[in-house]
Amino acid sequence: QVQLVESGGGSVQAGGSLRLSCAASESTFSNYVMGWFRQAPGKEREFVAAIRWSGGSTSYADSVKGRFTISRDNAKNTVYLQMNSLKPEDTAVYYCGTNFYGSGWSNVHQYRYWGQGTQVTVSS
Repeated sequence: QVQLVESGGGSVQAGGSLRLSCAASESTFSNYVMGWFRQAPGKEREFVAAIRWSGGSTSYADSVKGRFTISRDNAKNTVYLQMNSLKPEDTAVYYCGTNFYGSGWSNVHQYRYWGQGTQVTVSS
């Protein structure tokens, strides 16, 4: 029911920055969670960051803490991921997902809807 569209990916040098956007077709209930996950070739989809739609509580993977920032614009039904100090190991397809349970923020199986993904490539 919820449609998600990611954008903002691209290719950057190590140490550079990118800002990803995830536009949702409609707003969520107060306890719903929006998350960013990433998947590199041959690897499992892994948790990056998540935010509760109402209130703005956030959670980050240890690998991106201090470098990435998740935020949302309620009026635009959009979630953002500001990525700074990018490293080659950040290279992956980044996906936005919707978690209607409001729990298990880092668990990929808790997310019901997904966008098509946007490619991020970081060169050495």
